[in-house]
Amino acid sequence: MSTDLILAIDQGTTSSRAILFTAAGVPVASAQQEFPQHYPKDGWVEHDPEDIWSSTIDVCKQALAQTPDGATVHAIGLTNQRETAIIWDRETGEAIHNAIVWQDRRTTETCATLTKKGAEEAVRPKTGLVLDPYFSATKFDFILDAVPGARARAERGELCAGTVDSFLIWRLTDGERHVTDVTNASRTSLFNIHSQDWDAELLRIFRVPREILPDVLDCAADFGAAKAEHLGLDLPILGVAGDQQAAAIGQACFAPGSIKSTYGTGCFAIINTGDSAVLSKNRLLTTIASRIDGKTHYALEGSIFVAGAAIQWLRDGLGVIASAAESQKMAESLDDNGGVYLVPAFVGLGAPYWRPEARGAMFGLTRDSGPAHFARAALESVAYQTVDLFVAMEKDGIAPETVRVDGGMVANDWFAQFLADALGKPVDRPIVTETTALGAAYLAAHQAGLLAGLDGIAEAWRLERRFEPRIDAVARRKLLSGWENAVARTLHKP
Repeated sequence: MSTDLILAIDQGTTSSRAILFTAAGVPVASAQQEFPQHYPKDGWVEHDPEDIWSSTIDVCKQALAQTPDGATVHAIGLTNQRETAIIWDRETGEAIHNAIVWQDRRTTETCATLTKKGAEEAVRPKTGLVLDPYFSATKFDFILDAVPGARARAERGELCAGTVDSFLIWRLTDGERHVTDVTNASRTSLFNIHSQDWDAELLRIFRVPREILPDVLDCAADFGAAKAEHLGLDLPILGVAGDQQAAAIGQACFAPGSIKSTYGTGCFAIINTGDSAVLSKNRLLTTIASRIDGKTHYALEGSIFVAGAAIQWLRDGLGVIASAAESQKMAESLDDNGGVYLVPAFVGLGAPYWRPEARGAMFGLTRDSGPAHFARAALESVAYQTVDLFVAMEKDGIAPETVRVDGGMVANDWFAQFLADALGKPVDRPIVTETTALGAAYLAAHQAGLLAGLDGIAEAWRLERRFEPRIDAVARRKLLSGWENAVARTLHKP
């Protein structure tokens, strides 16, 4: 085994994880810790930033404690839940408000007002994003209004604002660095993805002072050094990317047309479009896939707000399963779905609908419906939403032949097979499915000189299993017709 290691921090929506990887991408140690979710009102989702911080430190220490004898940890690669917004005191590092999570819908009316004023005409071309509460800008604006005196303090430069990566870097470096990378910046609605800088017009539209925002770096760069007082040793932070872009890097999606789909709390499909920022005509997002060694790659992205969160709802909300693994056995116990469909719009619907006001619904229940139908409907709903994204991509002129998948849900063989059936395309599952953390590790290894660039990442990718479609076009069309009907009824269409 290589003695050169990278500590990958994967700060996610429901848990924080740390994994030690070799420079070639082999995991050698890991730790994970869930933390509380807060739902103050309908459609509101918050995290206590101290929970984010403490869980991150705890898992890093646990992973580092497993460092093999004779091995050296060279650097940190950091990846994070995107769009989640935090504002903190520049002197103390204390957050002035709970983090507003990417799933949060509280700024729906703000977005609607901005849309009526024609703001999307400026926002979409510059950012590649739609006007939606999903993105960070309206969250920053909300916090500055909600906390007395915050806006005046921000304008005086007394506060810092950023996504989770910036907050963690600030804390790890003891306030020496207020930085982010281009992928996280591109998800705020404040960053011009063409000029690749914070945009004055966007800052004015969303009422966010430039003084509080971080400096923007490449994905592989010097982000500062984590202090020994936090992790037990000084470690440079050399790679940063938002979770979905990090997963695309971990999946070696560097060639135009290559696509990965990640199934965590939500589901996010990213297809590389090379050096062209393609503006979707079908409500997909144009985003920055990476900027490495000064070279930018763009992507089209489809964002699904609820994927693994639907399975978590079965466990924690309904109590019909004790663990996520049970959902596979329950789905397998049925010959078919019994006409039962779940539209998991618990926090609205993302791409290609972008309906933040939508709420979840279950259709087709009978006296014969039981817990297994709920479990199967939840798993199927994630596949159907993925199909919606692929249909939008095909309408934009991009039709991938296969898809690389990752994230916790794809350990479920039944789900992976059903996804292939629903898409009518092969689904490739890699040996290392924690590709989000892996991508961050690759970035840090590249910057540390331990990896031979992007070619080295592509050569390291390994297939564990390919799932081929098993159903015919007629059966697929019947399943998708039921889903389309359920979505239409959820959205109150005639």
